[in-house]
Amino acid sequence: MAKNKTAPITSKKNPITIDDVEYDIDEMTDQQKVLLNHVADLDRKLNSARFNVDQLEVGRRAFFDMLKASLSVKE
Repeated sequence: MAKNKTAPITSKKNPITIDDVEYDIDEMTDQQKVLLNHVADLDRKLNSARFNVDQLEVGRRAFFDMLKASLSVKE
């Protein structure tokens, strides 16, 4: 039977880099963590909004192309 080996315990850093300076999130104040969470949430929302705008632009273009095609059909 193989013996179970456990990894040595090391201190885990939870780093974030802002303006080329690395900060340990675990050493931040509660207020700094809240501000960081706001920034992260706003980044997610901005990315989602960009994704939605891309979809809307493609959808609009498709509908506009369908409109132009239907107008060019000779009856």
